[in-house]
Amino acid sequence: MRIEQLGAGTPEIAVVAAIHGDEPCGLRAVEALLADPPEVERPVKLVVANEEALERGVRYVDEDLNRAFPGDPDADTHEGRLAADLAREVRDCTTLALHSTQSYGEPFAVTDTVGAVARTVCPHLPVSVLVDTQNETDGRLIEYPHTVEVECGYQGSEAAAENAVELTRGFLRATGALPAEEVPAADRDEVAVFRLGRKIPKEPAGEYRVLAENFERVDAGESFAAADDREVVADEPFYPVLLSAYGYESIFGYRSERVGVLDA
Repeated sequence: MRIEQLGAGTPEIAVVAAIHGDEPCGLRAVEALLADPPEVERPVKLVVANEEALERGVRYVDEDLNRAFPGDPDADTHEGRLAADLAREVRDCTTLALHSTQSYGEPFAVTDTVGAVARTVCPHLPVSVLVDTQNETDGRLIEYPHTVEVECGYQGSEAAAENAVELTRGFLRATGALPAEEVPAADRDEVAVFRLGRKIPKEPAGEYRVLAENFERVDAGESFAAADDREVVADEPFYPVLLSAYGYESIFGYRSERVGVLDA
């Protein structure tokens, strides 16, 4: 785990990259800040978490780090030990965790609940969607207080790397590390809130397809995915989240409901 710092003092703000080694966009954001360090008004901790997986270009070495928290210093797995170290490093920080996905090209935010940190930070990020996981975050970093996770775009894409830089700067402005931009409320993007629901299972098949768009309503009776030539039909209306053909081994993604808009 690599740790860098902007500014002097004890950081209460942290940015975490490379929780997954096959998601290099966060590293680009950290490198951009270190290449041209801004004058910060509050010290910031920059963490490149799973360096070993990043170097190998794999998601993890022994187990998924984002399912391993709180971890154990004496764990048998690399990620189990790393989770304990990372949890200690960000324990007292308001934290942004940078990820990417195989399901959606635009950045969006994820929190375990729509609390004070989500309401403070998310309206100032370049996102139009916030996913509320309703505390279904066992083993994930966002179950810790004061943590916001962002999906920066498609995994491995240049756009995701560029988005990661902008998301990080937005986070630093929202938390007072960088000067806030005076953006009139009328010019801010509306942040729609989606409450995460049930997983969407997928049957064993040779080929998978998705037929719907994430965060767009699927009506009852509408086909939204397929396993080989078998289409999957909605039994009730829902909004897909993280819907992809191959992003997960045993599910297409998740159902959700749109519950409102996050006030700035």
